[in-house]
Amino acid sequence: MGKFVIYGATGAIGSTTARMLASKGEALHLVGRDAVKLKAIADELDASSTHGDVLEETIFAQVAQDAGETVSGMAYAVGTLNLKNLQRLTAEDFMTDFRVNALGAALAVQALLPALKKSTIPASIVLFSSIAVNQGFKFHASLGMAKGAVQGLTVSLAADLAPDVRVNAIAPSLTDTPLAAGLLENPKMAEAIAKLHPMERLGKVEDIAAMVTFLLSEESSWITGQIFGVDGGRSTLRTKS
Repeated sequence: MGKFVIYGATGAIGSTTARMLASKGEALHLVGRDAVKLKAIADELDASSTHGDVLEETIFAQVAQDAGETVSGMAYAVGTLNLKNLQRLTAEDFMTDFRVNALGAALAVQALLPALKKSTIPASIVLFSSIAVNQGFKFHASLGMAKGAVQGLTVSLAADLAPDVRVNAIAPSLTDTPLAAGLLENPKMAEAIAKLHPMERLGKVEDIAAMVTFLLSEESSWITGQIFGVDGGRSTLRTKS
């Protein structure tokens, strides 16, 4: 039996996904940059772990070594939320967003590929895009560019790795996580953003983690190469004139 590797396991979505998978009896290997939180979650879930930052490229080979010979699936729940207008964005901003969101995802898959191909059933990979790729938002130039690369990576890898490995991505709208706290600390602003969604609420980490868990499971075994909007209907629906 293989393990599920969760990058970003100390974040809100990654840790919730890990707990959902553990509740189903799945073995886990957790990756995160907060050593204290990582140890606590790994101990709680009886999981193995690798501590490190995806901006350090040596982490990917270390994860592949630590996770074991067979991996059933991987979720790359790592991201940035760097919102600035174009005049304020630096080359370093663009490069960091790209390295964390897109390059890191590619290198994570590359390092784990031998173990993923040893899975007794087609392994599954879940990456993270954003609603901002297909619907333009102000101050999203760097993030939108990086997440657009993730969508291209998703469909390219799905084609390259079929039928041995499935690859899909989730494109959330704004979700109530610590990463988004700066946008949501004003209750009136949070309420206004929530009402932009047909479901009239912000995303919850459980909304996203449930989709990750489904895409990693055999229940989604005929799904690959797809970008799923988990966004309260914001990307496709207009319910107010």
